[in-house]
Amino acid sequence: MTYDTQPEASHHIGGRYVEDTAGAAIPVIYPATGDRIATVHAATASVVDQALAAAEAAQPDWAALSPRERGRILTRAAQIMRARNHELSVLETRDTGKPLQETLVADATSGADALEYFGGLAGTLTGEHIPLGRDWVYTIREALGVCVGIGAWNYPTQIACWKAAPALACGNTMVFKPSETTPLCALKVAEILTEAGAPPGVFNVVQGLGETGARLVTDPRVAKVSLTGSAPTGRKVYAAAAADMKHVTMELGGKSPMIVFDDADIENAVGGAILGNFYSSGQICSNGTRVFVHGAIMERFLDRLTARLTTAVIGDPLDEATSFGPMVSEAQMNIVLGYIDKGRTEGARLVTGGRRVDREGFYLEPTVFADVTDAMTIAREEIFGPVMSVLDFDDEDEVIARANATEYGLSAGVFTRDLARAHRVTGKLRAGTCFINSYNDAPVEAPFGGVKASGVGRENAQAAVEHYSQLKSVYVRMGDVEAPF
Repeated sequence: MTYDTQPEASHHIGGRYVEDTAGAAIPVIYPATGDRIATVHAATASVVDQALAAAEAAQPDWAALSPRERGRILTRAAQIMRARNHELSVLETRDTGKPLQETLVADATSGADALEYFGGLAGTLTGEHIPLGRDWVYTIREALGVCVGIGAWNYPTQIACWKAAPALACGNTMVFKPSETTPLCALKVAEILTEAGAPPGVFNVVQGLGETGARLVTDPRVAKVSLTGSAPTGRKVYAAAAADMKHVTMELGGKSPMIVFDDADIENAVGGAILGNFYSSGQICSNGTRVFVHGAIMERFLDRLTARLTTAVIGDPLDEATSFGPMVSEAQMNIVLGYIDKGRTEGARLVTGGRRVDREGFYLEPTVFADVTDAMTIAREEIFGPVMSVLDFDDEDEVIARANATEYGLSAGVFTRDLARAHRVTGKLRAGTCFINSYNDAPVEAPFGGVKASGVGRENAQAAVEHYSQLKSVYVRMGDVEAPF
């Protein structure tokens, strides 16, 4: 089977497609050509209300199912997703522009991993017994209620599943709003969950921009908001949710450091830097875009990096030979070109790249700046594109201080053969997700999230259960009640 890029309708609510063309038209642009491949409509107020009403109505019965019944549905959805990985990957490539070589292994597959993991975990979500002499306390893990998920455009299938899987495993229902830039894939997640047996209203998808997100976040029926997006957007959503004491998970941006010591394996360090800067054309929140390289190996590092970047295959993202695709949109491409201009203007040395590729679509060359200082704009602000800043250092304590001198704290990486140093340095880096002699691994078994301006809460692993459920404590007195009067 193949998936049409034009969906049956814009929204998926209560187990079926729903359309309301009164909502503003949102064009879906294929980044490799700039052509419009579909159109969806933003959710009107009535569509948002319909989705929240469906989720609210479905939640009590969904939570009343045994955890294993919920788990079986999630596991079945994972199996369907894996069986349709190629079709889902082609759709994701058309939605995002990411090479099929990448989407085949890092998008729907990751979403299926999340559905399978939390499907298996569902039956373990129990409380505890706390003995207090003759008396005792027991705890009950309860669902929060209706959850809202707001996705980013870089991993639309994965993000929808990363939010839906723990939410649904814990007995919640969800209304998910994908990014208006990549609206297609979440609809297929809703289709697959429905096919797997999720009752109507358990997982709903509505399209829209900021106005739609604001309606969802501020609605009193919503108990929890989970956002993947930029730090400025996160601050607004966090504040709006806090006004009603809603639970939140904020997975936001970063300006993450990658530290390469003089004893590092150069090939592995260059490989990590490529994964941490140019995978998905640099459009990954956890990317290690500040690459601190020890002065003793700087030129060797840059030489190998430059040589390996010449082997990148820039081309049609639907060709599995292509390893580097376009930016997601013309607007994002222009933002990144602006940062490249700032890098030149502020005195960084352009090692390679720096230009738009001469072909249709929104392609930029993989770009590397050296001689970057901590004060430069490209070393301080999240670019979200294929631009690497290389900074030199000589001292361990110095590089730790510089690495931590940012408002962000999502990820960090260390490359060294000295594992004692690797653990020592990692222990001092202020980041929620760290890597030793690797970069950007994100298995569902490991918690993922940041500190400082990079967000609050964790996605994936058992840690996510804490963010999609709440504990009720029940004190049981076995004897008489003593009162002062």
